[in-house]
Amino acid sequence: MRQGRVEVICGSMFSGKTEELIRRMKRAKFAKQKVEIFKPSIDTRYSDEDVVSHEGNSIPSTPVDSSASILLMAGDNEVVGIDEAQFFDPGIVDVCNELAARGVRVIVAGLDLDFQGRPFGPMPALCAIADDVAKQHAICVRCGALAYVSHRTVAGDKQVMLGEKQEYEPLCRHCYEEATGGHRE
Repeated sequence: MRQGRVEVICGSMFSGKTEELIRRMKRAKFAKQKVEIFKPSIDTRYSDEDVVSHEGNSIPSTPVDSSASILLMAGDNEVVGIDEAQFFDPGIVDVCNELAARGVRVIVAGLDLDFQGRPFGPMPALCAIADDVAKQHAICVRCGALAYVSHRTVAGDKQVMLGEKQEYEPLCRHCYEEATGGHRE
């Protein structure tokens, strides 16, 4: 039986999380493994169906409304990718554990922190159960240091607000503190 595992790719926006997920999935495909990638159906920024990186690279995916759908649709795939995991319900943790127990390599990408610098959705729990966690870093647009948070540049206090470079900027801890007046927004 295959050895299952959970790999988490996390970090701020513009850090290359989706790019790394696509790279790993394409390598698995090249190795003739059966793969499937899922994304939350609410993520329609670049495509309704494909997972697309900020750099424009893409891979076909299956949009789903809940984590339970992933378990139902994973079938006999050897590798399952999940993009934008922070948007899924807490059940995504059990889904990843179940798939790994079945011998599936699960590769999950998502924001670890929201725009307020707080842990985002199920990502902390996914990091905790992962066999491997890769923290990606963007570059702070203000000083060039490694960024750690996606700072929202437009008004709004809802945790989930789909956006791009017009709505978010990657900032290091110091520049984020300056931008928010030294407190969480």
